[in-house]
Amino acid sequence: MDKLYEGNTFYGTVKVGERGQIVIPKKAREHYDIKAGDSLMIYSDNDRIFKIVKEDLIRSIAIKMLETVDNKD
Repeated sequence: MDKLYEGNTFYGTVKVGERGQIVIPKKAREHYDIKAGDSLMIYSDNDRIFKIVKEDLIRSIAIKMLETVDNKD
């Protein structure tokens, strides 16, 4: 892992296969505890950068947000 600048880490490069698949580099999978069968969400906040997030992380954030709203009643 190489630091590009504060807050960003470079894990390597990947090639897109014929079926549109990529392999997430091993160091990234280990760092983010990504295992076979995990669901990942892919999104972009602009036209040039994709972000990949584990679905269970998004789910836990959403639950905490809903609990906060429920507790304000």
